[in-house]
Amino acid sequence: MDSDFTDAIAGRAGLAGVQWLLLEPPASDALRRALARALADGASLGEITLQRAKYKPGRHLTAYYAAQVRDRAGAQSSRMVEVSWTPPGSPDRRGDIDAMQAMQDAAVRRGLASPFRTLLADDPDWGLRAQIAPLDASFPRLARLCDPAYVRDLLAAEPSVHAPAERYRITPIRYRPDQRHVLRYDPLDAAGRVDAANTLFAKVYNSNKGARTFDVAARVSDWLAEQGSAIGAARPQAYVAEEGLVLYPRVTGTPLSDLLRDQGPATAGHLRAAGAAIRALHQTPESLVALQPHSFAKEVKGIVSASEHVHPLLPATGATIGALVERARELHERLPQEPPAFAYGDFKADHLWATPAGMTLIDFDTCYLSDPAIDLGKFLADVQWWYDGYGLGGVAEAQEQFLAGYGPIAPDRLLRARLYEALVLTKSTVRRVRLFDPDWAPRTERLIARAAAVLDQVDAAFAGQAATEA
Repeated sequence: MDSDFTDAIAGRAGLAGVQWLLLEPPASDALRRALARALADGASLGEITLQRAKYKPGRHLTAYYAAQVRDRAGAQSSRMVEVSWTPPGSPDRRGDIDAMQAMQDAAVRRGLASPFRTLLADDPDWGLRAQIAPLDASFPRLARLCDPAYVRDLLAAEPSVHAPAERYRITPIRYRPDQRHVLRYDPLDAAGRVDAANTLFAKVYNSNKGARTFDVAARVSDWLAEQGSAIGAARPQAYVAEEGLVLYPRVTGTPLSDLLRDQGPATAGHLRAAGAAIRALHQTPESLVALQPHSFAKEVKGIVSASEHVHPLLPATGATIGALVERARELHERLPQEPPAFAYGDFKADHLWATPAGMTLIDFDTCYLSDPAIDLGKFLADVQWWYDGYGLGGVAEAQEQFLAGYGPIAPDRLLRARLYEALVLTKSTVRRVRLFDPDWAPRTERLIARAAAVLDQVDAAFAGQAATEA
């Protein structure tokens, strides 16, 4: 058994080994036993749902689960769990054990551990280490921000929260230890009903990024409103500095990613609105916000890191990615450039919502100073991603609607946008196609081939443009 799981982590067992560790007995049985041992007496473990996995060959396989649990009285709830498998002798990726223990003790005192007696679970024979929400030694404030009593008092003292409640239901939306956390705060009335109009989403930070994100989102939202832009932005409601907490009001509507399922005239209009939205954002004055620079080299570095697991699991596709990245580097050096400007950085369909007030943009965590073409390329790649996932044709026509909404575009910027499309489609594929899906291999191969084809088109278009100019 030791050989089986170490071979899986090393990549020697290929995709079958990784999927075996994530999905199949006896590995899945070992995980259930480890979590069951962490439960208090009388509590029970129900279904465990795998939501996401991240694989770094030879170092770790990390997965995120939602576990259904029942307490001694039979009350059912869902808990988010991070699980890592590492080779024998590897350091504990969860962090300093003393810090974890102190945070766990705080969670127990606040009644946040139940129905677990411990928020740490281990099985050394399987190289398995798990931590259960709200434990994260890198975010020491997370436990109290999951405590309904603490949150009630915190929000009651926050002047920007217009209607603080006596009770809150707190739901983790994203649990990513050592990375990021998102919580949902639902105010409840005396009968226990949700006051949805005053629901808040809380993003927790462990650095000054929270302050920067709040400032960017607030300033850009206000600026767009002042310009009378057709696109709005979800304005954060408050920043609680001592907690590293940014609070957002609930956005009511439908993400564009859902609307893309329908290829009718309404969707074409939404795609044109998306183009107009990024055009409006690209007109944001540089003096409005302080932005960190983001280079082409940094984007490429992220893609190389994100695609590391493909090489041992799909060697031919890994080689295609390596060649694509090198070609993109060479082509970028030859393409004409323009000065960096405001770039949203993560412009994709699930960040654009169709609301009663019009198209609304959410999530300003990734804004930076960069080539504006990166936003165009990311959305073009995102259209490819969603159309492939929905099994739809007409990708080129959808992309043309988006570009038509953006308006006149310099040929050089369009070439760079297509270059970024190839790179971002590669990054989206290796990050978002789930390792445990049955079609991981064929879908990864298909999308990477499409990314390479986009790069071929850029190369040909640039050669044709250069020949014309000559």
